Amino acid sequence: MVQYLWDDKKAVNKDGLESLVYRSNLLGSERSVVNWGGGNTSAKTIEKDFKGEDIEVMWVKGSGSDLATMKAENFTGLNLADIRPLLEREDMTDEEMVSYLGHCMIDVKHPRSSIETLLHAFLPFKQVDHTHPDAIISIACADNGKEVAKEIYGDRFVWVPYIRPGFKLSKMIAEGVKNNPEAELVIMEKHGLVTWGETSQESYNKTIEIINEAESYINQQSEGKALFGGAQYDSLNEQDRKDLFADIMPIIRGQVSQNNRMLATYNDNDSVLEFVNSRDAKELSQIGAACPDHLVHTKRVPLFIDWNPQSEDKAVLIDKVRAGLDQFKAEYEAYFERNKQEGDVLSETAPRIILIPGLGMINTGKSWSAANVSEQLYHRAISVMAGSTVLGNFVSLNEAESYGVEYWPLELYKLSLAPAEKEFSRHVAFVTGGAGGIGTATTYRLLEDGAHVVIADINLEGAENLAKEVNERYGENRAFALKMDVTKEAEVQQAIQNSVLHYGGIDILVNNAGLASSSPFEETTIDQWNLNINVLVTGYFLVAREVFKLMKDQAIGGNMVFIGSKNSIYAGKNAAAYSTAKAAEVHLARTIAADGGSLGIRVNSVLPDAVIRGSKIWDSSWKKERASSYGIGTDDLEEHYRKRTILNVNILPEDIAESVAFLASSKAAKTTGCMVTVDGGVAAAFTR
Repeated sequence: MVQYLWDDKKAVNKDGLESLVYRSNLLGSERSVVNWGGGNTSAKTIEKDFKGEDIEVMWVKGSGSDLATMKAENFTGLNLADIRPLLEREDMTDEEMVSYLGHCMIDVKHPRSSIETLLHAFLPFKQVDHTHPDAIISIACADNGKEVAKEIYGDRFVWVPYIRPGFKLSKMIAEGVKNNPEAELVIMEKHGLVTWGETSQESYNKTIEIINEAESYINQQSEGKALFGGAQYDSLNEQDRKDLFADIMPIIRGQVSQNNRMLATYNDNDSVLEFVNSRDAKELSQIGAACPDHLVHTKRVPLFIDWNPQSEDKAVLIDKVRAGLDQFKAEYEAYFERNKQEGDVLSETAPRIILIPGLGMINTGKSWSAANVSEQLYHRAISVMAGSTVLGNFVSLNEAESYGVEYWPLELYKLSLAPAEKEFSRHVAFVTGGAGGIGTATTYRLLEDGAHVVIADINLEGAENLAKEVNERYGENRAFALKMDVTKEAEVQQAIQNSVLHYGGIDILVNNAGLASSSPFEETTIDQWNLNINVLVTGYFLVAREVFKLMKDQAIGGNMVFIGSKNSIYAGKNAAAYSTAKAAEVHLARTIAADGGSLGIRVNSVLPDAVIRGSKIWDSSWKKERASSYGIGTDDLEEHYRKRTILNVNILPEDIAESVAFLASSKAAKTTGCMVTVDGGVAAAFTR
């Protein structure tokens, strides 16, 4: 049951805009009540216009906002006196409606109002809520839904047949409520719920009350019934599911990224497994979306992989996944051709949701957050299908209705409000030594240009602190941290698998983990030698090999950037182990470039020198050792390095990050096997 969360102490200005924001956030915080990005709320108040005169204003959710997080600036104020005459009209096109409402705004700086603005304006109540509760949509998507509603609510409801949101639907709702003085709610077939009140709290309480009545009824009807026809398959155990997800997600990601890269996530919680393992899942999943708001993010239907987890192996699953993705694309293109209107442009043909018995659900999207929205909405769809099949039979929008929503200009407009994509949008970067100076600068640089970043470091606390910091700045799950010692093969393999499970794959590897030691050659110990070789050569090899295999499975190319050193091509004094390892490292990069060319995998190296600020390496004995080799104090080292450069500059972590970003970008699309020096100009290290 949905909990009543209203708190008078937090509800300021009980019936004004501030209270509307509070109510909206409460409703949006419960996803079984309001879909992500869906629903809309309103309040009618008296405000001063630009002339200082009192006018009646309706505040309504702005297009593209989410009720859970929206603030006052996300609402639009409209002059009700300008809107009410529209009730006398017989019809109005979407284009006319949008244009007209634009003239009704009390401030041109406000966002464009919700698609369903007239629904709120035409109802004679001060506070109105339009939500998409699972329990109500279960009724709205049941073939006997109107009869069920009658049993629950008696004469207190108005049932409105499905019609796409707009002028006609708004007028139908207003007339239905006018003709039923007992009405407390409107159920919109295959769509959602409308409730109201004279005060903000009254409207909120009524919404929760109505939902709980429906939920209580469905719970009673479900007693003793097996959902979705009962179980047909058993789930694989948790570790086997993880291993299988890690194996197939890069293949899926590659196949759905042929036009535009996509990220992929997975979910295998109990409700998902109950559904995908059921006898009726395949048939139910193909009926259609539970409501218009779902369809925009989940497409009309998911891809269901008809795989038997008890009798078929991984190879069979991979074959079925590949064939299923090809078939989904072909069927989606045919769906578009059957329904397209002049000016329509084919959107992404890949599925947003992939269902696999015994395993769970895979979700795709242009970002982690987009894939997560699709996932959350399909959880809601499962809940709706559960309720509808308890009550009767699940029904959905027909094909034409679905297409009308998916390619509806007003819905596409909401999607257009998303920020423009950047160079590394849809890309996943894996940065080793990510918590260090160069690693941190590189993480920020790639994030700034749209990437998602895996911060891998032997120092887990440092990596986690950085991930927390950047996620607060760039958004949830734009980065995540993991512990990895590059010299340990099992840890490297586990880290790559965890990255796949988190984002679906990897597009950019920044091989940056480092250390350094300095000593006269004759005093160089075998332990020093092995440590340099193990980290800077073997470690780079292990990480690159695992990412190379992953990129090969994805089959969409990729980029690797190795962080070498001036010492890669210059024999630094008292640095035999370090210089040798760095030389081997960049040659390793060139050999991978030679092997990866036919696969579209580019590999390049950046050769810095003396990046002291923010560096963990220079906080070690290396700084003292290098100063000693030059016969100067440690405090003089940075100035020494600056003076020896041709450009008379110090090299900063951000300078290296800039070169990494360039080499990984489309600007360097025809460059591989290259070494870029970022050392301020050290003549002794010129390549020749």
